[in-house]
Amino acid sequence: MELSVDVAGTRLPTTLSLPAGPVRGGLVVLHAAEAGHRSHFCYEHLARLLPGAGVAVLRFDRRPRVDGHDVPLADQAADAIAAVDVLRRHVGDVPVGLWGLSQGAWAAPLAAGLRPDLVAFLVLVSGSGVSPAVQMRYGTAEQLRRNGYGAADLAELGRVRAATEAYLRGDLDRATAQAAVDRAAARPWFPLVHLPRALPDQPGTWRDMDFDPVPVFARVSCPVLLFYGVTDAWIPIDDSIAAWRRATAGAADPPTVCRLDGCDHYPTLSEGTSLDSISPQYTAALLSWLDARLPAG
Repeated sequence: MELSVDVAGTRLPTTLSLPAGPVRGGLVVLHAAEAGHRSHFCYEHLARLLPGAGVAVLRFDRRPRVDGHDVPLADQAADAIAAVDVLRRHVGDVPVGLWGLSQGAWAAPLAAGLRPDLVAFLVLVSGSGVSPAVQMRYGTAEQLRRNGYGAADLAELGRVRAATEAYLRGDLDRATAQAAVDRAAARPWFPLVHLPRALPDQPGTWRDMDFDPVPVFARVSCPVLLFYGVTDAWIPIDDSIAAWRRATAGAADPPTVCRLDGCDHYPTLSEGTSLDSISPQYTAALLSWLDARLPAG
């Protein structure tokens, strides 16, 4: 079923996949940073899998970027809440949750904390428990390690990322930060580290760089399922799980953690990017966890 989610004067194209029989629950899909279209294979997998288990799946295109800047997490959370409202009009009074991949796993708990009356559960894949800036420091250093670069290159990467972050916060002048980027750009590893060749003219363009997820996690009162690929090159997995543990200490239903063998950042085997590469372990764990928490069909 083709619908739309209307937010801030923008109509986001939306696809709703409904069960053939009774609806036990619903799921709204939230996006990774570089996977903003509802046709992404990880989202399509949910739409093919879950209706057979009585779960409706709503996928929508992510809000467009403005002037090349990333969509703020607060806006992504607001869009998620709007999408839940759309889904509820079609499924009625059943538990509705959010599924978030990577960046979407920051927006989903933000939305759940804001509207606990609407969000009944969270499924988070490759979600970071540290800030975007810290996560990118970890992930880009890991790219260098996995490509055989040593301590000197890692140290230079640390310096250029620190200079770039300081400029974006307004703590360093652009000329000094750009000089650090210019030096790093001559290194063979520069294409691996996701830094702009030319810094923006003004600081403040990465609004969420120091977003602290731990207080957000602490406001989540619904059940949470966390998936991590054991070889994920972008997420500090142990630190992220520890962040959830700290934030939810004493919770009656602490987050469930599932480490996916053979998976990296996506829940796929051998770093695949197709429906056929989706991990059977991920599929089975997702179905089992939802089945235990949704009303019988």
